Amino acid sequence: MTFAAQAIQDFRGRWANLRREMKQVEAILGTQEQLRALDARLRIVLPEEYQACYQDVPPISMGSAGLQYDDAGRVAWGEIWDHFCDLAMAGGPPHKGKLLEPASQAEVEAQPERYKAVVAELCRGIRLVSSLAVEGSPKAGWIRVMCPTPVMAHWLVRAIVMENISAHLEGSTVEVPAGPDYRLEKEIKNVVTAIAKTFHYFDGHMEGAQLQRMAAIFTESALPLLQPWRPDDSVARTIAIEAAKATAAATVFAATGLREGGPVYTGWMGLECGNVRNAIWMMRALVVGNLLARRQDSCLYVPIHPGLDPTGERLLAEVSQVHRLAIASGLSTHAEELSSGRS
Repeated sequence: MTFAAQAIQDFRGRWANLRREMKQVEAILGTQEQLRALDARLRIVLPEEYQACYQDVPPISMGSAGLQYDDAGRVAWGEIWDHFCDLAMAGGPPHKGKLLEPASQAEVEAQPERYKAVVAELCRGIRLVSSLAVEGSPKAGWIRVMCPTPVMAHWLVRAIVMENISAHLEGSTVEVPAGPDYRLEKEIKNVVTAIAKTFHYFDGHMEGAQLQRMAAIFTESALPLLQPWRPDDSVARTIAIEAAKATAAATVFAATGLREGGPVYTGWMGLECGNVRNAIWMMRALVVGNLLARRQDSCLYVPIHPGLDPTGERLLAEVSQVHRLAIASGLSTHAEELSSGRS
């Protein structure tokens, strides 16, 4: 080989290496830009006091406030709280450790009078802590909270679900759970507390330009919010949900190494994230997109809806993207935990 030919070959080799390095740099810069964009979105949806410190909010509970009663012996819902724990959305502890689910049609029909009493108390409590209009839902096991704006409904449904209280979005209405076996000091209080807490942060801590930017985030997608497909007591729907979950678990594991885990809930798929910090990071990143998410301990839960996402492609795209950004972020030291399920 002549000197000139050798020089050309060496140049081509160096150029090929340089192009590979340039592509790697471009990928890194692109990821960093995506992380900055994610941070900007989080700052828009969080109340002002959390915007500069949400990474440092500890998931530690302040304890539960006791019930107070008025002169008629009814719970004085509007007088119980003068402060609240940190929002689960901001990284605080969820109000419930496990998801509070609605009663089934059969459970409601078995105790109709008791169910009416529970719905009436839930409606009374929610009105007292939020001033929002509320009524029983035509769908058994739910009550309807009517929000004055779509942006409030979108924010509340995300925030309530992250507190591990079931919630479902219908236009500008948020539906929350009810059941004949709900107890005043337990499940009824759980629902009213979640509404009081989330309404407090939305109504008293966000306004004006922030709400306009938030509305743009929530409406930027032409697709509806991805949320759990609610069971209707039919075997066919339950089978469809479980089949979709099995498919989603397999595809998400293949793409990310995240393994299905945690307690089983209809319409939700749990993904083990290795530790609480990882689960909080991914949960927050997902909800500023177009789907609901929540966590229980170190397990991230994402919605399964064969009607809105029949192939699971939407869920896979969102989870894969957030998983990639989580590893590229300050959680990179936990990359082995985030992918701990990969064989």
